[in-house]
Amino acid sequence: MSNQKVLLGTNWKMTKTLSEGRQYVKQLREIEQQLSDQIELFIIPSFPHLYPLKEDVQGTSINIGAQNMHWEEKGAYTGEVSPVMLKELGLDLVEIGHSERRQYYNENDVDVNKKVVAALRHDLKALVCIGENATDKTMNVGKEKVRQQLKIALQHVPAEDVDNVIVAYEPVWAIGENGLPADADYVAEQHDEIRKLLVELYGNKGVETPILYGGSVNKRNFESYLNCQNVSGLFIGRAAWDIDSFRDILFTVNEHHL
Repeated sequence: MSNQKVLLGTNWKMTKTLSEGRQYVKQLREIEQQLSDQIELFIIPSFPHLYPLKEDVQGTSINIGAQNMHWEEKGAYTGEVSPVMLKELGLDLVEIGHSERRQYYNENDVDVNKKVVAALRHDLKALVCIGENATDKTMNVGKEKVRQQLKIALQHVPAEDVDNVIVAYEPVWAIGENGLPADADYVAEQHDEIRKLLVELYGNKGVETPILYGGSVNKRNFESYLNCQNVSGLFIGRAAWDIDSFRDILFTVNEHHL
C-alpha cells in the first residue's frame, strides 16, 4: 500500500428501500467519525434514492455515486439519466461498465468510453469497471481482455482528466451470489497488469490512478487483497450491504492497513 487514501465502497445494486438506505447511512456516518481521514468511503444507491441520501451525508466525507448514466446531456432516451442530472444532485462519482450492465443490457466497450468521457466532461469521477469472464480465464486471455476494456474505456481521456478516474477490477467469475473468490496472487497479477497499462498511457499520472478490487470480497479475504501492491482499495458487494459486516471491515482496515 502507498500513502494514498484507501478507497472502500459498495454498489447496492437493486437491493435497498429508501428507509433501509437512510438507516444504513445513519450508521455509516457514526462509523466514519471513528475512521482515519486516510480512508475514503463511497456508496452507490439506486437512482430514486440519490437525492435524499446525498442530503443525508452532508457534513461528512462519504461520497455518493450513481450506478449508471447515459452519455448524452439530454434527449429522447426513455428511462435514462444524463450526466447533467447527476451533477445537479451534487453527486461525486458514477459507476460505468459494470459487468451486469454489459451482460444484461448489451453495453459494450465503446458505450463505456462514451460514458467515461461524458462523466469527466461534467466533473464527475468515473468509476470504470473492467474484468474478464470465466471463458476468458479458462482460455488464458484474461490479461488481454482487461487491457482491451480499459484501453478503449480511456480513449480520448487526456492525462489532465485521469485524476478523476478510478478503475475497479472485478473478474466476472468472482462476483455475484455464485462468485468464486479469487486468489490474492491472481488479483495481484491482474492489478500489476492494469497499473502497467495506466503507466503506458499516462506516465507518472498512471502511477497515481486508484485501482480497486471487487469480487466476492468478504471478512475472511479482504486483507489478503489489500496487501497486494497495486490494490488501492476495495469495491465490496454483499459483505458491505450489511452495515455490521462493513463496520468490521472498516475498523480492521483503520487499525492494520494505514
